[in-house]
Amino acid sequence: MVIIKILKYTLGILLAIAILAGGGIATGLYLMNRTSILPAKPIFANDSPSVKGENPKATIAKGTKDTSTPKAKSKASPKSTPKPTPSPKSLPPGAYKARVTWKQGLVLRTEAKLDAERIGGVGFNSRVIVLEQSNDNVWQKIRVEGGESKQEGWVKAGNTQKVDEEDSPQTEQNEQTEQ
Repeated sequence: MVIIKILKYTLGILLAIAILAGGGIATGLYLMNRTSILPAKPIFANDSPSVKGENPKATIAKGTKDTSTPKAKSKASPKSTPKPTPSPKSLPPGAYKARVTWKQGLVLRTEAKLDAERIGGVGFNSRVIVLEQSNDNVWQKIRVEGGESKQEGWVKAGNTQKVDEEDSPQTEQNEQTEQ
């Protein structure tokens, strides 16, 4: 009878040690596997479109076409340059000129959604034309002023400031140096 009690006591201790060792090993393996997985790469507002999975070669090809096109236009017809100048002066109904007040610049999107595709960006203090606002007044559809391409897209509202027609680039430069 004493031998049976000693045997039970010894088996109980061995079983407890086995359970603790097995649990420790299982926990260690789980933690090692969880910490060895690489996290997803974050996408920031100033990342290039190639980060979203677009083919960078296609972007380069578009860039090459754009650089060759203005040369052809300027050589072919110098009269075409004055024609776009009057069109920005005649704005669509409800549209107004503004400039970007968000210091990091704005991201242009295809739709008025936060998860919409990014199509470009607008730098701080750049001049834009605000074409319309979304129904909930959270987004603004803008057109980037200047340059040959008239890029349009949606940006978050509240990051632009309406400017008067009298505002000159010198006024904007003075404001920028004061800040």
